[in-house]
Parts: sequence; C-alpha cells; structure tokens
Amino acid sequence: MDTSTRQPNTVRSRLEIEPGYQSGFGNEFATEALPGALPEGRNSPQRAAYGLYAEQLSGTAFTAPRGHNRRTWLYRIRPAAVHKPFTPLPSERLVANFAEVPPTPPNQLRWDALPMPGEPTDFVDGWVTMAGNGAAESMSGCAIHLYAANRSMTDRFFYSADGELLIVPQEGRLEIATELGRLEVGPFEIAVIPRGVRFAVSLPDGTARGYICENFGALLRLPDLGPIGSNGLANPRDFLTPHAAYEDREGDFELVAKMNGNLWRADIGHSPLDVVAWHGNYAPYKYDLRRFNTIGSISFDHPDPSIFLVLQSQSDTPGVDSIDFVIFPPRWLAAEDTFRPPWFHRNVASEFMGLVHGVYDAKAEGFVPGGASLHNCMSGHGPDADTFEKASHSDTSKPAKVGDTMAFMFETRTLIKPTRFALETAQLQAHYYECWQGLKKHFNPEQR
Repeated sequence: MDTSTRQPNTVRSRLEIEPGYQSGFGNEFATEALPGALPEGRNSPQRAAYGLYAEQLSGTAFTAPRGHNRRTWLYRIRPAAVHKPFTPLPSERLVANFAEVPPTPPNQLRWDALPMPGEPTDFVDGWVTMAGNGAAESMSGCAIHLYAANRSMTDRFFYSADGELLIVPQEGRLEIATELGRLEVGPFEIAVIPRGVRFAVSLPDGTARGYICENFGALLRLPDLGPIGSNGLANPRDFLTPHAAYEDREGDFELVAKMNGNLWRADIGHSPLDVVAWHGNYAPYKYDLRRFNTIGSISFDHPDPSIFLVLQSQSDTPGVDSIDFVIFPPRWLAAEDTFRPPWFHRNVASEFMGLVHGVYDAKAEGFVPGGASLHNCMSGHGPDADTFEKASHSDTSKPAKVGDTMAFMFETRTLIKPTRFALETAQLQAHYYECWQGLKKHFNPEQR
C-alpha cells in the first residue's frame, strides 16, 4: 500500500496539477490530496472529512473472488450523480455491436495512418472504430479505434460505460486528467482507463494520434510467467497509478458518456474530477513499453509471439484469452541457422497490428507508423518478398539488433470484424496483397 503524503492541493485547473505516481499493478492503493481526507478503519463514515461525499466505484461484481475483485472508494466534492439528464450525441464513426457490420472478408487488410483533422477536433470527437468483435451490451469482445485530434478538452469530460480503454499513443503526448489523478503519456507508453472513470485529455504538442482497444470483457491483467519464473516481460513495479489530485471548478461543462456504442451528453455545473482522496485497486495506470523485458531464443528457432505478451483479458476457456496485447520492441536476435523474422503463418486467433515507431521487421515497406493491419482467422500472412529474400541469406552466425522499432498487436480469440469505415476509407491499401506476389518458387527436387 502506497499512501500519498502530498501537501494540500488547492489548484483549480487540471493543467496546474503535478502528476505523481504510485508503483505496482493492481495494488491496494491509498492516496489523499488533503491530509486526513481518507477515513481510517472504515469506508463510509457518517460524515466524511472536509464535507466530502463517499462513493464506491466497482469494476467487478461484488461477489467476484478476492483475487479478481476490483473496486475503489472515492471521497469527492460532489457525487457522480450530480448532472443534468443525458441526451443523444450523434456519432456515425463509433461501433459497439459487431453483428451489424458488413461481412468480413478473408483478405489481408492494411491501412495508412489517419490524417490529422482539418477542423478543431478533441480526443473524443477524433475517434473512429476500425474493427472489433462481440458487443458492449453483452460485456464480451472488444472495439478497436483509431484517434486523431488537434484540440484539448477544456470544459468537456468523458467516460465509457462499455469497457476499459487501452490507449496506445503513436504521435503527440496526452495529458489525461482523471477522477483519480493525472497521467502523462506519450509514444512508447500506454495508458489504461477503467470502465466508468471520467477524464479529460489535453494535447501539450497541439496534435495527437494513436490507437485504442476498448475491452468489453474481463479486466486486463498481467499474464502468469510459468517456466519463465518470477521475473521478466512486463514487471509489476513499472506500472504507475496516479496520486489523488482534484479540481474544484464550477461552470458550464459537458459530460459525454459512451454506452452501447452510442454517445450521450449532459450538462454539468462542476468539474467531475473532484476526488480529493481514494483507496482501492480499480484505478487508471500507465506503463512505459521500453521497460518490457524481452525474452527470446539464444540457440535456434524463435518462440511463439506470446512471449511478447504485456497484458491479457482472460476468457472462460483456460489458456485462451479474449484479448492479448503483444508488443515487438527493440531486441537482439541471436538464433543461429534460423529465419529470424516472423515466420509465415495462419492462426486460429485474429491479429490487428499497429506501428508506433520505426520499421516492423517482417515488412520492408508499406506498414507505416500510425497505420494498421488486420490478419483474421486462418488468413495466411508473414514477411513480404523483400524481407524473405534478405533474411534467407543473412549471416546468422552473429547476433543482430532490431533497434528502430515499436510495433504491437491486439490479438483476439474471435474474428475481428472491420467496420464499414475501415472497408471504405481512402486509407485502406488496395494493393497490400502485392507484397507477397514477388515470393519466388525455389523448389528443386534434385537439390536439397
């Protein structure tokens, strides 16, 4: 347990709040921005300190096993119920029920990066759903979005009732002010905002672009390590959760909610980021992907890409996840007499890939930072022709560094269905299939 000992916080603007972090994954954190704001020995005193309201935020069922139970007690200036009624906020770019999208082709699909918007567009308005599966209403599956924004959220706040948000910035930093404190994230980092947590995003660089996996199912967790042992991959100490930091601000604000794929808006007369203290294990967090402890072969061949697993959302089938978040970071390749890039493969799982920086080692060109690809269940894919020829004749007697890269993958156990936008956008690369057409026939039955 990590209890904040910060001095009283009297700021009124989220931009004045200094971010501070507590280390660990899924810990029982306790933090207060005013001394004595956290009650001792109880959760709901008759009268909370400073005239605050006690409110519980539950991310799992009350009766979930202790090891899986996620909830946080908030001590706030006003309860979350204080706002005007919601009314629809039309948005044609979001999808949450993937039974209603066009038929999914078995083709390999790849997209260029979204252009930056020409009109003022904040983080929420900059979303577009590219693909997904399941449905938010059944709390199963996920939605994969891209975002491109050029305006900060100043008097606007947002939350998703559909799922937790795994945010992967590709260009531009995000300052995410949440009910439970403030996160600063940029390219090579990720942020996870739990379902229901209210937040606002500022853009210190003026523009930002990236990826979002909205997880409708079981909460993301660290995978077990099995024979790897007790250390390696993403280490718990490198995950950072914010200290409490509140703003006491009144005015004419807008609260936007996402429910079942639809957006709703409500007038609210105060900032909902008014939590002065909190304790629990249901909270936003960030992680620097450069801290991932990569593990690979030091003899021959290379292991399955599951060795690069950062976070997982487990399903009801042991060993089969609903979502895997996998990264392909800078690393050394040492396997001898081995084809070192990813091999040609067809998977029962489906893969949506993105590129944060540099070049992906299986594609010589065409897969650009900010872009994406989708290889669905049993669709053949792998290195392009140029990569295959180069890797087939490279010197594998010496280690080689894959240094200038940061790619990732959202992998799911069910089909990832592209939306109408994804299938019709100008960013869809019509000639992606051509990267494999140059693969030559080398077969010679007379020569081994």
